[in-house]
Amino acid sequence: MENMTIGTVARQAGVGVETIRFYERRGLVRQPAKPSGTGQRRYAPETVQRIRFIRQAQHLGFVLREIHELLSLQANPAADCSDVRGRALAKIEEVNRRVAQLAEIRSALVRLLAACPGSGALGACSILEAMRVSESTESHPPARRPRRGAKRGNMKDANFRIEGMHCEGCAKTIEALLGAEPGVQRAAVSFQAREAQVQFDPQATDDAHLAAAIERAGYKVVAAGL
Repeated sequence: MENMTIGTVARQAGVGVETIRFYERRGLVRQPAKPSGTGQRRYAPETVQRIRFIRQAQHLGFVLREIHELLSLQANPAADCSDVRGRALAKIEEVNRRVAQLAEIRSALVRLLAACPGSGALGACSILEAMRVSESTESHPPARRPRRGAKRGNMKDANFRIEGMHCEGCAKTIEALLGAEPGVQRAAVSFQAREAQVQFDPQATDDAHLAAAIERAGYKVVAAGL
């Protein structure tokens, strides 16, 4: 097969000309020498397969640095299949971590959507409110950690009278935030009663910390009791 122009290579590889030039700048594709006079650079037919390999590797999640390493292995006569296998295993581990993170994000979004009233002013939006509280919590993490394996008989109950709720979405937001607190076994918030009932492990948290979690969300605890 004859050598090809960059336009022909781009069409056969299914990419744009600028993509090939980008790969050239990154050292993934060798740029042929420019002929003397007005002739165009001519690319070897193997360039098409090389570009297709790069694109497929990108689709599989490999970054350009990793693709460069894979291409170097192909050109290294001392390399064997185990080198490629090791890189593939490392990529699988990375993908598994991403999947776990995405699952956590999906669960958090589902909880936020369940708490969203679906209408009303932005000031009462439970999704935006929960995001603000989440950011505040990350900046000021709780000092205590949950104690795992707590028995039901060791749990304590607390009731909180709350002001500032505008709708059922607010109640759901507070319920979700309390449920995420260390040591909380169960949280139920009633918009009609303006009250939160919480069951928690006293060795992991207390009513003062729970009241603070409610107030960080912008609500006011006017009474608390066991």
